[in-house]
Amino acid sequence: MPSSKLLHLADQNFDKAVTNGVVLVDLWAPWCAPCMMQGPILEEVADAIGDRAKIAKLNVDEGQMIAARFGVQAIPTLLILKNGAEVQRFVGVQGRETLVSAIEDTLKA
Repeated sequence: MPSSKLLHLADQNFDKAVTNGVVLVDLWAPWCAPCMMQGPILEEVADAIGDRAKIAKLNVDEGQMIAARFGVQAIPTLLILKNGAEVQRFVGVQGRETLVSAIEDTLKA
């Protein structure tokens, strides 16, 4: 279920989308039950963060090059990137407060 709050990334547009600023990227797949649980939480994170950071999703089936680049071995994997560089990684379903706090810490750093 696409959302206007979330960026939908693929191998082709990933680098351009994450080059500037802070981006939370959810690496997921539609066949992954925990990934489906993470989706609504990301919507809440997007509401809380507003336009201070981007919240994005990358389907690993469609973004295999990016998943390989970051060495993703389990999903959901959530990456916090600042100006294209990974600053934090979470594996497994994460709560709203955890993600919002991590994004805010990254924005302050």
